[in-house]
Amino acid sequence: MRIRVNGEDREANAPDHRLLVDWLREDLELTGTHVGCTTSQCGACNVMVDGEVVKACTTLLASCAGSEVVTIEGLGTPEALHPMQAAFRAAHGLQCGFCTPGMVMAGIAIARAHGPDVSEATIRHELEGNLCRCTGYQNIVAAIRQGARAMAEAGLLEEPA
Repeated sequence: MRIRVNGEDREANAPDHRLLVDWLREDLELTGTHVGCTTSQCGACNVMVDGEVVKACTTLLASCAGSEVVTIEGLGTPEALHPMQAAFRAAHGLQCGFCTPGMVMAGIAIARAHGPDVSEATIRHELEGNLCRCTGYQNIVAAIRQGARAMAEAGLLEEPA
């Protein structure tokens, strides 16, 4: 099957039960997608599939045939971070960094769904499927608010529905 990953067409030959996270990490060596719980509880494995955030630890690879997958590695470069990545750095939205890739991916989805003026309450509600064991979430929430505004300024947001 063909899957486009971070802008590059890839071939995957795997059993029906193979998980997306395992293929990304083991076969493609995209280790920014973390495995935290394997039960879809923590969000450390968040990636985008066809523009929607999914938990790669419970997504079957076969379900992604013909899809566009974006991982944290596909967002920006060290020289030109994605606006959400830059916001996490500027707002200190990370500590150990384990949950950060999943939080950044969730932040992008939140910004796309709610626009640049997303409220703190909405962000906290939307992050209920993401766990961070190091922070009190305050800086993560601030980073997502800042990232949403930066994404809008960069033309990376459509008008929310």
